[in-house]
Amino acid sequence: MWAEFRLDWIDAARVVASSIVFYVAVLLLVRFFGQRTLATLSSFDLAAIIALGAVIGRAILGDTPTLVAGLIGLVTLLSLQALTGQLRRTTRVARMVNSPPVLLMAGPRLLDDNLAKAHIISSEVYSQLRLAGVRSRAEVACVILEPTGQISVLRRGEKIDRVLLEGVVGIELLPTTYIDN
Repeated sequence: MWAEFRLDWIDAARVVASSIVFYVAVLLLVRFFGQRTLATLSSFDLAAIIALGAVIGRAILGDTPTLVAGLIGLVTLLSLQALTGQLRRTTRVARMVNSPPVLLMAGPRLLDDNLAKAHIISSEVYSQLRLAGVRSRAEVACVILEPTGQISVLRRGEKIDRVLLEGVVGIELLPTTYIDN
């Protein structure tokens, strides 16, 4: 029975190395495919994420997963997450890890090029507009895909503080009449 809990040093090192490689790979893939990858998941997206997690977990733990291997993998992944969180406090690392916010809609106009780059379809934007209580595209000042993958809707009316728009990709497409100087 105790054999199921054991792990030799070579297997432990393999679990740590595999955890590190998969963590970095996931970071790079999410960065490459954009912040939309892990936000507002549809049922299909959720099923794909669960399947990916199972594949990654199996690859990290090896052929015969043990309790100790699982604990080592868990501690390694959580440690990497904590380390990344600390490193993101520096601007350079934050730019490498975080995707920038992207302007999806400037006034009533959808920005098709930015939608395509962000892997967002117009129906997702319209869904967020409805959730924000928008009844007409004319009410919209801008829609932004945030670094978290969430979609922000800012309404027309009061001008938007320029500081809130810093670093937004495509902000030059937003009419200056919406921006507070």
